[in-house]
Amino acid sequence: MTGNQIKGKGFRGALRYNLEKVEKGIAEVLDHSFVSASEKSILKEIQMVRAQRPNLQKYFYHTSINFPPCEDLANEKMKQIGHDYMVANGFTQHQFIMFRHHDADHPHLHILVNRIGYDGKVLSDSNDFARSEKVLRELEIRYDLTKVNSSSQARERAMTKNELEMMKRTNEPSQKMKLQVLIRGILQEKQGIATREFIKVLEDKGINVLFNQASTGYVSGISYGYEGIIIKGAKLGNDFKWGSIKNSINYEQERDRTTIHQANDRTKSINPDAGTSDGYSARDSKTVRKDRAREQSLFIRSADPQLNDSRSSKQSSETIRPARSTEREDDNIINIVPKKSKGLDLAALLDGHSHWNPVHPDHQSDMDNEFLKPKKRKKKRRHQGK
Repeated sequence: MTGNQIKGKGFRGALRYNLEKVEKGIAEVLDHSFVSASEKSILKEIQMVRAQRPNLQKYFYHTSINFPPCEDLANEKMKQIGHDYMVANGFTQHQFIMFRHHDADHPHLHILVNRIGYDGKVLSDSNDFARSEKVLRELEIRYDLTKVNSSSQARERAMTKNELEMMKRTNEPSQKMKLQVLIRGILQEKQGIATREFIKVLEDKGINVLFNQASTGYVSGISYGYEGIIIKGAKLGNDFKWGSIKNSINYEQERDRTTIHQANDRTKSINPDAGTSDGYSARDSKTVRKDRAREQSLFIRSADPQLNDSRSSKQSSETIRPARSTEREDDNIINIVPKKSKGLDLAALLDGHSHWNPVHPDHQSDMDNEFLKPKKRKKKRRHQGK
């Protein structure tokens, strides 16, 4: 099983999204905690509980649990899995509604939950992504379901939303995908290759290597520079981390110390803003922000032909900003999308579709909730006479 999570500001958008699918006959309500499953009734009950925490912005939690196509689960079993998932994540005294969708080639379940409990307490969202993944692995064992590797064990990192959109625009694979293919090809073709030769073959293919090398010569990480961006090995997948690479090549710390140092110098001469693979740890935060802005500008110019004529990284960074990832995916790859992508329908993306909507359904404000916000009183000015 895989799970996707979104925390939003309003119940209405995602609720309507799911109820409309029920009306079309491509979804059904499996269970809920409300008096009735009508939109009006649910929103009234939600507002009553939310009134206890009127200042909490992201009080709404939306998750989808996706099963492999081979697992055709009965509704009752899927409902039980949904309840076990909520309980394990701490949602024991919270309003919820559960939907099963039938509009994809794989069974999947949507759960909408109010993070504010009946007692007014808010369930903490600290480490919720890691907790959710742990719960899914436990449920796979409990219900004898197909086991899925956790994200930390993935040999190759999957494409992000930003990569998919960029590939649609450019009609070519992303830099991350190219790197995965090129590096894996080298390791498979030349098993046990010496470190010096490994670096040379990479550079011949346009890949510059940046090692996180200590003064003692010890290497703790590796990054790859390609087509204007630098990506940590861990962000490509476990097979591309230094721990895996050094076991696939013929590496010796003392023998290859100078070779690695020289490779770092070559990479930094090509990209002076390149830092170490531990995240620019040797630089102050102000310099880091400036360096990242330059990197973003470099990536923009290489990825979007319309911006090639831009002479100012400041203008580019004002026009296009780094995207915020929903998966915490957040990636040390410099991913950017235009401002208009803030309207991306993330509720629909949970189903594996790439719909676009001018209003993000999980962040629509709920109807009739203005009374929850404390009104600010205007201060009257006193006019003092002379």
